[in-house]
Amino acid sequence: MPSPETEQPGLFDSKAENDRIGEVVLYALGEFQERGFALENRRLALDRLLGAFRRASNEFDIELPSDSELAEALRTAGATVEEVPAYVAKHPFRVTVRNRLAKESREFLEVRRKVQHADDDSDEQ
Repeated sequence: MPSPETEQPGLFDSKAENDRIGEVVLYALGEFQERGFALENRRLALDRLLGAFRRASNEFDIELPSDSELAEALRTAGATVEEVPAYVAKHPFRVTVRNRLAKESREFLEVRRKVQHADDDSDEQ
């Protein structure tokens, strides 16, 4: 039996799950920008980004994370996240994405799309 120090995280372990949510965040922010919406240095309601998070969750085949999980993942990625009172909004967070994170998310989406395209090409042969 492997020792706890050598065990690899399983699919549903929190580290693996956090990594997946981090990828969902990068993908969603990149996709939001790809659709022509300005993201850099704008204070947006989390609700404004939820469509992108839903599409990203579908892309990664995971359940849409909760508002709190998304807020934490956005903070971890480098966004500024403010919580507002629940009576102000159904999804009570405001998000500001700095230039570095906006650029990183665009690059993440671009690389992911290239990999998918390469995989699709190899499947056709």
